[in-house]
Amino acid sequence: MRTSAHYRRLWFGSTVSWVGQGMTTLAVSLQVYDITRSPFSVGLVGLFSLVPLVVFGLYGGAIADTVDRRKLGLHSACGSAVLSVALAAAAFAGFHRVWFLYGIVALQAVCAALNSPARSSMIPRLLPPEQLRAANALNSMVTTFGMLVGPSLGGLIVGFAGFQTAYLIDALAFSASLYAMWRLPSMLPDRTGGKRASVLDGLRFLATRPNLRMTFFSDFCAMILAHPRALFPAVAVLWYGGDAKTAGLLVAAPAFGALLGGVLSGWQGRIRHHGQAILIAVACWGTAIAVFGLTRNLWLGLLLLALAGYSDTVSMIFRNTMMQVAAPDEMRGRLQGVFIVVVAGGPRLGDFLAGSVADLTSPAVAITGGGIACVLAVGALALHGRGFRRYDALDPTP
Repeated sequence: MRTSAHYRRLWFGSTVSWVGQGMTTLAVSLQVYDITRSPFSVGLVGLFSLVPLVVFGLYGGAIADTVDRRKLGLHSACGSAVLSVALAAAAFAGFHRVWFLYGIVALQAVCAALNSPARSSMIPRLLPPEQLRAANALNSMVTTFGMLVGPSLGGLIVGFAGFQTAYLIDALAFSASLYAMWRLPSMLPDRTGGKRASVLDGLRFLATRPNLRMTFFSDFCAMILAHPRALFPAVAVLWYGGDAKTAGLLVAAPAFGALLGGVLSGWQGRIRHHGQAILIAVACWGTAIAVFGLTRNLWLGLLLLALAGYSDTVSMIFRNTMMQVAAPDEMRGRLQGVFIVVVAGGPRLGDFLAGSVADLTSPAVAITGGGIACVLAVGALALHGRGFRRYDALDPTP
């Protein structure tokens, strides 16, 4: 933060805009339910957001490796701000149509899919390599803080001042991100030749770089095999005799642990073998989830979920750092696009798997079995990926 004023402004702008986006996400869900009184209709909000995020995430990365990343980030942030203004204007005008909300959510996801690879691939150009791990720790705090604070503020603002006020505040919050992008220098990618960056070229590059590829495989172990979020409502009632408040605590616990993972990340600067650290962190996630499936004490369960969230942040910081350091600048946007697809799609697949296994067996089997499967899978990766275990941050090899 002291080294680069550009990074400092970018970090602050991202923090403010993430809080605003968290407010809008909750406000849209509340408005859809207010119109339809249908939980299924509310669930479709996530689908309309997920599909564009996955589809355009890959292309957003390719675009970020072709054009000026500053301009791409600026234009996509402007698009998000305009869409928030459209939501506010419709709410002020009394135009309450579900199809309109779905369309705006989908377009917001497109803007996010274009903005995120551009913003992430800028960071290695703003800071020296030895500070990238610390920058990724700070970035993890941005998203977690937004997930914790944004929905809480959104619920209060909607309750006191209506949907339109929440949307308007989100639009204003984007001004911080726009200002940060505006002050940046030009960020043309370091590329040889004039050929437009290709999504397929990025995937081919990833296929031939085992260490970078392993960062995605290790994340899949955690997010697909041991992701119990979809079972929290049932667990709150069946295990703890609670209600929606209990389910809210279960959802908040991993986010709180993730925030601690960013705040207490100073020790990670002494770790050279990032691949080994990722494998250990993912194994800790799986172990915490497996033990959570065995406990019936709420506070112990919350502690285990917080430990899982902490471990996930440790893994994420090292994975992002490896991608930024080991990959050439001309590929960073496309790798961040793949990262978006993994982050967006992995947990959804995990929700589907956990829900399906729980229906066939029980929530306990789904959660504990998933945690054990995660540990076994990451153990198999560790045996197979000797080069990944030996990865040295002082001599990065993709």
